[in-house]
Amino acid sequence: QVQLVESGGGLVQSGGSLRLSCVASGPTAGYGAIGWFRQAPGKEREEVSCINSSDGSTFYADSVKGRFTIYSDNAKKTVYLQMNSLKPDDTAVYYCVQDPDLYCEGYSASGDFHSWGQGTQVIVSS
Repeated sequence: QVQLVESGGGLVQSGGSLRLSCVASGPTAGYGAIGWFRQAPGKEREEVSCINSSDGSTFYADSVKGRFTIYSDNAKKTVYLQMNSLKPDDTAVYYCVQDPDLYCEGYSASGDFHSWGQGTQVIVSS
């Protein structure tokens, strides 16, 4: 089991930026895929982005391509999500997710990820 702790959420104006962080701990923390899902009020959870520990390849949802960047610091077992040009539609609770046996190369289902963080709230005001 991997423990995931997110930070960095908050309130920002439309067009602004935030950087989310996710620190992973546990025996399989440095393996597989790690990424972010989000859930807005009244909406289903959706995958935002994912990065593979083996080769650093990444995946982005169409809704965030060109605005969000995922990257990792393997030594710190930390994954970051840099979010630029934020829009009110980006308002959601953002969850860090990880699975040691997954390789992400397209949209993944929430059930594909074994470990979830507690979530961090992002609010983008118009």
